[in-house]
Amino acid sequence: MLYLITNRNIIKAGDLYSVIKEAADGGVDAVILREKDLSFEELLPIADKIKDIIENKNVKLIINGNMDVAKKIKAHGIHIGFKKFMEQKHEFDGLVGVSVHSLEEAVLAEKNGADYVFASHVYETDCKKGLKPRGINFIKKIRENIGITLIGLGGINEKNAQEVICAGIDGIAVMSYIMADKNPYAATKILKDSIR
Repeated sequence: MLYLITNRNIIKAGDLYSVIKEAADGGVDAVILREKDLSFEELLPIADKIKDIIENKNVKLIINGNMDVAKKIKAHGIHIGFKKFMEQKHEFDGLVGVSVHSLEEAVLAEKNGADYVFASHVYETDCKKGLKPRGINFIKKIRENIGITLIGLGGINEKNAQEVICAGIDGIAVMSYIMADKNPYAATKILKDSIR
């Protein structure tokens, strides 16, 4: 499984919609709409349009952090940070995903009803400059202790994707690899092929 996390501020060619269309055509399995600075009113029409773009492409739309938008457009899922997930009861008719940064968080997320977890960050990444990556053993430990879907995130590319897959993940998530590429379609295809 290949998840694309959006960030409209790093796009080098086209716009948010064209990048998502190309990524969907290239083989992403899910789009996580993560535009944290936008209000409900700003995010809603964007989410609606993305839903239209990917509708017949067998691509899931997951909304990051904004439950109201997720419910309003009947998104496939909602994705939240671990702290917020633990503090609030999340009633959502769809997938609930949680970002985790330790084995303990992953175990607690599963215990409290998460459908999948994003474990990060595996390798060095520009998104987390200066932060030491957690590495492959981090992924292996989580895999040994949880039964839900495990997605690896952080610095994953076509060169190291197989290594993470072999560590036991169910899929990978990327942001800049596709969002910042001048040819999002080709980037998606390359990455998708590398995890088959």
